[in-house]
Amino acid sequence: MLTVNAYAATSATEPLSPITIERRDVGPHDVLIEIKYSGICHSDINHARSQGRPATYPTVPGHEIAGIVTVVGSAVTKFTAGDRVGVGCMVNSCRECASCRDGKEQYCLNWHTTTYGAIDKDGTQTQGGYSTHIVVNDDFVVHIPEGISLEAAAPLLCAGITTYAPLRRFGAGPGKKIAVVGLGGLGHLAVKLAHAMGAEVTVLSQSLKKIDDGLRLGADQYHATSDPATFVQLAGTFDLIINTVSAGLPVDAYLNLLAVNGTLVNVGISGEPLSFNPFSLLLRGRTVAGSLFGGIRETQEMLDFCGEHGIGAEVDVIPAEQINKAFERVLSSDVRYRFVIDAATLAG
Repeated sequence: MLTVNAYAATSATEPLSPITIERRDVGPHDVLIEIKYSGICHSDINHARSQGRPATYPTVPGHEIAGIVTVVGSAVTKFTAGDRVGVGCMVNSCRECASCRDGKEQYCLNWHTTTYGAIDKDGTQTQGGYSTHIVVNDDFVVHIPEGISLEAAAPLLCAGITTYAPLRRFGAGPGKKIAVVGLGGLGHLAVKLAHAMGAEVTVLSQSLKKIDDGLRLGADQYHATSDPATFVQLAGTFDLIINTVSAGLPVDAYLNLLAVNGTLVNVGISGEPLSFNPFSLLLRGRTVAGSLFGGIRETQEMLDFCGEHGIGAEVDVIPAEQINKAFERVLSSDVRYRFVIDAATLAG
């Protein structure tokens, strides 16, 4: 076993604090990764505070992991020491169900194993990326292209693939009009990706305070949803709307922005139920959909796409001692656009 430094939540109400945890020995199909950067995702906060699925403490969050391979198992052929790699939201799955066989491990019918807060195949609790090292089965590790810095790549392992997957699934590309609801950690990457795919991109945000950023990131238009005229002006416009916000949404109003056969996809996690009038769908053939992150194959595809187009997250790199402050700033939407922990500051 390898003892490593980490930051953990010890209860739903206490701040995260330094801790040491044990990583398993490197097995034949494992890789040991020295973590360089770990992004802070809103779902990290939810888990640390037992909002949703109850946490078992102590728990180390973090599923936007970028680092360097230091040791590979005897049966590993895809990675060697020194490789730049990433780990995202899952570290295992059943490998046998229809979803896993189709490369959609995120929809494993027997439940995928999340990077933190789950019970792994060996019976231990998974601990995430707010740590200096992690041991992961090589099937759940991806290569990070040289063209992306590790700090900018880390958020791609969750926020990037979470927005890339529905854009690909619903055909974002030339001739398509895409709206992104919210310009935050997810939204800013959705804009970059949709723009790189060749779509016409519009940001729908509560106000215009981030309009300069939105246009710089690749948006063609930027509208304030606090202005009722927006919903009149843009009625029937979009082929696809990606909702990235972690809050309630007046679904019917947004459905009315869709063109015939358009789709509204939810990727943000809200504690509030979403409701809508089914006639909003029936009268124009519209669809409401949901999308989790992507499978391992699609995650590698996304990273390669980002490498080809020079896409990385807009990040604010912080030392470990600022994690709790960063949590509070994320909750108050005071980040542009992803906090990333410098794992070297965990070393003590």
